Amino acid sequence: MILTVTPNPSLDRTYELPGLTRGTVLRATTDRVDPGGKGINVSRAVAAAGHRTVAVAPLGGPEGALLTRLLGEHGIEAAGVPIVASTRINVTLVEPDGTLTKVNAVGPQLTGAEAEALLEAVRIRSAGTDWIACCGSLPRGLPPQWYAELVARSHRAGVRIALDTSGAALTAALRERPDVIKPNAEELAEAVGRPLATVGDAVKAAEELRERGARAVLASLGADGQLLIDGTGTYFGTARVESVRSNVGAGDASLAGFLSAGGSGPAALAAAVAHGAAAVQLPGSVMPTPADLDLSAVTTTPDIPLDRPLEEPAP
Repeated sequence: MILTVTPNPSLDRTYELPGLTRGTVLRATTDRVDPGGKGINVSRAVAAAGHRTVAVAPLGGPEGALLTRLLGEHGIEAAGVPIVASTRINVTLVEPDGTLTKVNAVGPQLTGAEAEALLEAVRIRSAGTDWIACCGSLPRGLPPQWYAELVARSHRAGVRIALDTSGAALTAALRERPDVIKPNAEELAEAVGRPLATVGDAVKAAEELRERGARAVLASLGADGQLLIDGTGTYFGTARVESVRSNVGAGDASLAGFLSAGGSGPAALAAAVAHGAAAVQLPGSVMPTPADLDLSAVTTTPDIPLDRPLEEPAP
């Protein structure tokens, strides 16, 4: 069972457009609304794979009530922490060539009591959990050390914890030694304070984060593949992708695949790559089911192409 924690969840509204022209009235060809937030996306991918998952999140207003209902429709148990403010709504505009324009709302501000209630909800629901996945940005009202406190409390309870966040929240949490962190190339570059131009640069950055406390690093390099550096070694994974429809939630699907496959070693990396590759070929933030996965299209190897330039160098 995988417990997810999403401190700043959302309703994700996706519009597919024939084109995007500023200052005009646009008519969508399709639209959909999904429960959103990185941790909730992980729960959706875990549930789609047929595993049990519980989603802990602060929920407020009619938006929070709708999110709770949508989670139930996805087979996810919602452990909502009531808050006074309303849950945010994010909007994604998708053009025919796959170009995405995202508008993410800032989200509610949590009180000190609500922040503590969120930590307590994780403690109560973590019994019997295989992994806790803590994902996404922190809402207003939660200090950067909030994730560090969550990692520390989870370890005291004997539960493994995966962390997918960035900036000061990631830096603060490293000292508590999260079991796995999942940055993308841009977040890797931000964490080490230098640009990354090659796969080798990304490997060095991931190794530095391990030295600073992360027990394992699962790094998404976008179209260039994924890296895993953990106690068993260093591995590189890629997959054939016929066409990209939407990359919203692809990294979250990857983390779900990784944790569902045990969260360690090349087999878990292969599952992560397969889930990410399947997700980018689906609309909006739809999560892949087992029928969408193609492990035959995945290659994992300990031979890292260190000199390969990153398709989009991280700033």
